[in-house]
Amino acid sequence: MDIESVRKLCLSLPHVTEDIQWENDLLMRIGNKMFCVLSLEPTSDHCMSFKCTPEKFAELVEQEGVIPAPYVARYHWVALARFDALPERELKSLLTMAYELVRDKLPKKVRDGLTRSAPPKTSSPAKPSRSKKR
Repeated sequence: MDIESVRKLCLSLPHVTEDIQWENDLLMRIGNKMFCVLSLEPTSDHCMSFKCTPEKFAELVEQEGVIPAPYVARYHWVALARFDALPERELKSLLTMAYELVRDKLPKKVRDGLTRSAPPKTSSPAKPSRSKKR
């Protein structure tokens, strides 16, 4: 994966927004809470960071190329030194999990607001009704 494919994956999840903050970081958010941060600075020691469960955090930081994320490791965030530090399939799963962890912790009022602002999902176009003439 690369920055553009991670961005595309994150933006494909419902209600995700992106924003640049701290000059060189692209934040992926749900309900204004970040779940993934992509570094736009080529000289950074990591390319991205994301939230995970305490168990997954402990497992991931044992792998080469994965470190506790600066400033937010206490909240179980990991940082990747490079995009190929984890297999693509695993990274996609972890990003989806990060999204779900943050989404599920949003206050009920915020979650409800996201649901209300969502466009209605239609499975198939409605069939026109036929009126009978008498």
